[in-house]
Amino acid sequence: MSEAVKVSDVGKRYGSFELQGIDFSVRQGFITGLIGPNGSGKSTLIRMMMQMVRPDSGSIELFGHRLAGESAQLRERIGYVSDENYFYDHLTIKRMKKILSPFYGSWDEEKFRGYLERFELSENKKIKELSKGMKMKFSLAVALSHSADLLIMDEPTAGLDPVFRRELLDLLTEEIQDDTRSILFSSHITNDLDRIADYIVFVNKGRLVFDETKDDVLERHVLVKGGKELLDDDVRGLFTGIRETDVGFEGLVSDRAAAQRAFGDLALLERPSLEEIVYFTSKGAAAYV
Repeated sequence: MSEAVKVSDVGKRYGSFELQGIDFSVRQGFITGLIGPNGSGKSTLIRMMMQMVRPDSGSIELFGHRLAGESAQLRERIGYVSDENYFYDHLTIKRMKKILSPFYGSWDEEKFRGYLERFELSENKKIKELSKGMKMKFSLAVALSHSADLLIMDEPTAGLDPVFRRELLDLLTEEIQDDTRSILFSSHITNDLDRIADYIVFVNKGRLVFDETKDDVLERHVLVKGGKELLDDDVRGLFTGIRETDVGFEGLVSDRAAAQRAFGDLALLERPSLEEIVYFTSKGAAAYV
């Protein structure tokens, strides 16, 4: 399977925070979701791919080429969308587009205007007059208008209303249909990734938790709910994370078969959501509420 991005043993230190030994791939023709709590290192990894930050160790390859020095030709093959505003606020959409479009040899003006119409954006509006959601739509229009082989999206649904969020997810599903375009989608709104992601990369506290297909992740993990009388030291050791109350508990086990052997019919075993997997993995040891 071809890889649009290959991250190999990457490390980076910022003060007390450290990314260490990160390995994962963004497969060609698929949507990869990058998840993890705030401060886990997701945005740092994306900035490394965009050459905004250099890793202290390890390497990153884009389309089979290792990033080193300036890689303008590689960056031209990337459409980048961030929840941060990188545009000049005093310019109109039309003027900002005139600055951006020459950087892309494959810029498609007709496609860009089609996205402006689809997103209900006026080219005469100044960037500073746009809401956060409208700025995100403009960023998307730019990213989707130059035939990028890889879309890197850092919290693209932040600030978007529920209707456009659903439209965006449908749009990304359309974009991936030709099996050549790849998407890396970082989001704390894991429900979005439940809908569209093929693979999930989970980073927590600067470490890689897993890089697997979404279906494998959801099948392997199980949410267990039961009475506190079922818990002892051996049983507690099964849990990735657990939440306890005065009368019962719920917790995440990363081995469904082990949970079935341990609890049988004595506890309720449910398929977790990605949000629950992130929550319990990040929580770790038992908490009482």
